[in-house]
Amino acid sequence: MSGLSSPLQRVRGLGSAKEGAAHWWMQRLTAVALVPLSLWFVYNAVALTGADGAQAAAWLGKPIDATLMILLIAAGFHHGQLGLQVIIEDYIHTAWRKMALLIAVKFAAVLAAVGAIVLVLKIAVGG
Repeated sequence: MSGLSSPLQRVRGLGSAKEGAAHWWMQRLTAVALVPLSLWFVYNAVALTGADGAQAAAWLGKPIDATLMILLIAAGFHHGQLGLQVIIEDYIHTAWRKMALLIAVKFAAVLAAVGAIVLVLKIAVGG
């Protein structure tokens, strides 16, 4: 099917890997989610200009703001990981290097996202 598949079949994920469409949709979904989340973050960052640490912590202590920050972190790191995955798959041709980099990028994204979410939760609960 690789040589005989149409461009539409390849976009739908009907190529050799059978996962292209899911990856493509997840990239678009995270990109769409990041638009309002980023606008919300920038608006609040500007609004907090000149605020001290206690005021910023009080803002992040509100359940809706903490939830939106966690969503921003999760969507941002997942979107970044998906983008790096595409770059690695397209430009790294040695199989073991490709696999090592894909694992490292996924691990780093999960580690950084979990760390950031833990910090948000720590601030939100006042710990």
